[in-house]
Amino acid sequence: MEVQDRQAVTGRVFTIPNILSMARLVGVPVFLWLILWPVFHGPNLDGWALLILALSGISDYLDGKLARRWNQVSDLGRILDPAADRLYILSTLVGLTWREILPLWLTAALLAREVLLLVMVWILDRHGYGPPQVNFLGKAATFNLMYAFPLLLLSDGSGLIATLAAIFGWAFAGWGTTLYWWAGILYVVQVRRLVRAEAAAD
Repeated sequence: MEVQDRQAVTGRVFTIPNILSMARLVGVPVFLWLILWPVFHGPNLDGWALLILALSGISDYLDGKLARRWNQVSDLGRILDPAADRLYILSTLVGLTWREILPLWLTAALLAREVLLLVMVWILDRHGYGPPQVNFLGKAATFNLMYAFPLLLLSDGSGLIATLAAIFGWAFAGWGTTLYWWAGILYVVQVRRLVRAEAAAD
């Protein structure tokens, strides 16, 4: 009976964790618009952008925590959660690179990892598997980058706060990028094992 209930839950759409993930997705274009507005001679609203990013980080923590605690882990949630993470990272990369806060090499390194993951998802799909589950390293990398980006945005100024934000922001960016690639390599290893096991079974 317990197994049947869990299977029923996995098909639900409007769970609290999924609604949190949907809200995060809605915030992505707003966040990008706020970051890029100064580029198009609009007012600087970095404070609001930082607030949206902070709320996104909180909801990212809550949706996974609540899904496990309330037994509301769903197939949709497993797609929405990493999709929201990646869209926030992508929009932040676009915004901060456009404003020349992030160097192009760092943006290229993070985007290359995303391309690698897309290839892995494509391979899994061809073999009838779903997208890979987010591992601990991937989550740790995302958290580091989510700390790094607002700090680097805050560093786009002068004074002691901007200097400290730059120091800690670049530290989190370095750790996050390293963990991001490490997690990506683990995904490659997992996909390779699955494909090999399937080939051996045939």
